[in-house]
Amino acid sequence: MKIAYYPGCTMKTKAASLELAALEALNVLGVEFIELERWNCCGAVFSLAEDDLLHQVAPVRNLIRAQQEGCDTVVTICSQCYNTLARANLLVKGDEEKLDTLNRFMDEEPDYDGGIEVVHFLSLLRDQVGWDTLKAKVVKPLDGFKVAPFYGCTLLRPDDVSIDPLHTGLLEDFLRALGAEPVPFSASTECCGSYQMLAHPEEGMQRAAKVIGSANVSGADAIVLGCPLCEYNLGSRQGDVIAASEGLKPVPTLYFTQLLGIALGLEPELYRLDLAGPAARDLLTAKKFVAAAAV
Repeated sequence: MKIAYYPGCTMKTKAASLELAALEALNVLGVEFIELERWNCCGAVFSLAEDDLLHQVAPVRNLIRAQQEGCDTVVTICSQCYNTLARANLLVKGDEEKLDTLNRFMDEEPDYDGGIEVVHFLSLLRDQVGWDTLKAKVVKPLDGFKVAPFYGCTLLRPDDVSIDPLHTGLLEDFLRALGAEPVPFSASTECCGSYQMLAHPEEGMQRAAKVIGSANVSGADAIVLGCPLCEYNLGSRQGDVIAASEGLKPVPTLYFTQLLGIALGLEPELYRLDLAGPAARDLLTAKKFVAAAAV
């Protein structure tokens, strides 16, 4: 297996706190990979229109880039990028006519041969590293840390690209390997509100409120997630959501990769708590998972 890491747009800007610890963790865990140097936006969302083949140019071109590097696997960290690349890949692998049309349209690119597998970072840890190996590398167990594992929409839907198709609790197993305690969380696979915040803000607020309320009921210390859009709606905009709702209490949000970086003892600049909200920083300091100087 030769692995290409596809970063996507937000990893290099707003979501550096999702990316940096993850890449260093792969080094610590002995996973060899290359980062694609030439890439474009994944397409942001998979098109559901039957005749919108042009929308697949962006994701398929990224798969061509991995193919050019001699890789057979593309790994992503962003949930949205994973979903878009994986679904586009399945579409063209299952339809020779559409693949041929795309290849002819991208006449200045090498033909895509369908030989790339798209995987999410969590799947890579499970299948290539293993939870026992990860647990053995932990130097700062997150003992007593109750977390609500939030998958959101795009990691589990549709079934043919789900990172956990048998619903065995992949994210929960990851958290347990770090020493944390995943709590029962009824909204773990709900939509955070996502793009509805733009077109239908009231409905978006309601969806976000449902997730935050579920975390309150679960007794979680924090919500752990892996999508920049989810972090924006549930974290950055949490104050607005709570102000527009009744009976909600604040709950910090953290990327799963930030917890990974802390548990592996990585340098603080790699898990970027300066980009997290003050509530998250205060919580981690109070739990003595990080020193006050690190935040």
